[in-house]
Amino acid sequence: MAEKSPDPSGSNARRCPALSLGERLLPSGSDLSKWVRLNVGGTYFLTTRQTLCRDPKSFLYRLCQADPDLDSDKDETGAYLIDRDPTYFGPVLNYLRHGKLVLNRGLAEEGVLEEAEFYNITSLIKLVKDKIRERDCKMAQLPVKHVYRVLQCQEEELTQMVSTMSDGWKFEQLVSIGSSYNYGNEDQAEFLCVVSKELHNQSYGTNSEPSEKAKILQEQGSRM
Repeated sequence: MAEKSPDPSGSNARRCPALSLGERLLPSGSDLSKWVRLNVGGTYFLTTRQTLCRDPKSFLYRLCQADPDLDSDKDETGAYLIDRDPTYFGPVLNYLRHGKLVLNRGLAEEGVLEEAEFYNITSLIKLVKDKIRERDCKMAQLPVKHVYRVLQCQEEELTQMVSTMSDGWKFEQLVSIGSSYNYGNEDQAEFLCVVSKELHNQSYGTNSEPSEKAKILQEQGSRM
């Protein structure tokens, strides 16, 4: 469980060291050695040595064994200092507790994978990679969506506009809407140019609705 750093008391009376909620709930006596306090990126976590030692090849196992090759500093409360993201450490710690990967909304599997690889928890690495592959497979099977745009241009601009289309846009249809005005002694023909682009799965949240002007131009083109 995550906890906050204890605040010192401001009383002038004889003071005992302030205890956090997690420390007040700790068993007394020799059972204290079963518990480990971690300071991960400024957030405190309290767990047992048994939980941290689930994977004997992991960084956390070595931490609990006081591995001399592992540089493990402690803060003023005695918690092990780990300079990692606490947001993604939570799912890692819960996996060690019950063997299941549970992600809150907004957390990405890639973030958990990064932490699992740092802590060298091999079973979690495999599990997250499998979930990423499964997720990507499902996304690849979704129907491809397209976004369409209608552009208005004059005849002299048409060739340049079509030849300079980029960023995945493709020419679909050209509709003549006649001559709108005279330029010098020549009539300038106007066209509606319909272009399309594939809307990738990760972009489904973007606004692909046509503008009011585009709707009007589409209606004009359909009546031609």
